[in-house]
Amino acid sequence: MANQDQMLDQITEKQQSISQDWLTYWNNFSSFNTWQFWFLVFMFIAPLVVLYFTLDRKRAFQIGFFGFNIHVWFGYCDAFGTKQGLWNYPYQLFPFTPNSLVLDASLIPVLFMLVYQWTVNTKRNYYLYTSLLVLFLSFIFKPLLVSFNLFTLYQGVNHFHLFLSYVVIMILSKLITDIFLHFQKGK
Repeated sequence: MANQDQMLDQITEKQQSISQDWLTYWNNFSSFNTWQFWFLVFMFIAPLVVLYFTLDRKRAFQIGFFGFNIHVWFGYCDAFGTKQGLWNYPYQLFPFTPNSLVLDASLIPVLFMLVYQWTVNTKRNYYLYTSLLVLFLSFIFKPLLVSFNLFTLYQGVNHFHLFLSYVVIMILSKLITDIFLHFQKGK
């Protein structure tokens, strides 16, 4: 028990030191006086404004639940990737939020919600159109982020690996939403 407590104390001290390092890094390279900060603000707010004006209010809970699924799974995926040192985000909105807050809490969920809403309302194939979105995010959007130094890959991770994780998230989010819709219908 003493060894466990000692190791936990050491990990906690390291985590506190790393948090302080992120704060210092953010102040030096990612704060209000950088264009990257304001770009992140835009990427956070603009999708939410678009969603406000385009959300099908009759299906708000369904679409919101689906978007929340996307948000949670992308958040878990990004937390895993950053903690394992597989990728990182050199610029952050705030140093005390997850590194990928802008993408995982706004831009990515809103994009998926809009595609999901469109496929549901027009009875189009969800898997086809979200696969196109996943291809865009994996092989166009993320490489653009890399080229602007807003996203960095490490340890041999490449865009195909991201693609595979996005496909899993796309399928899992739809499956969970469908299960809850089934429960809601009482069947």
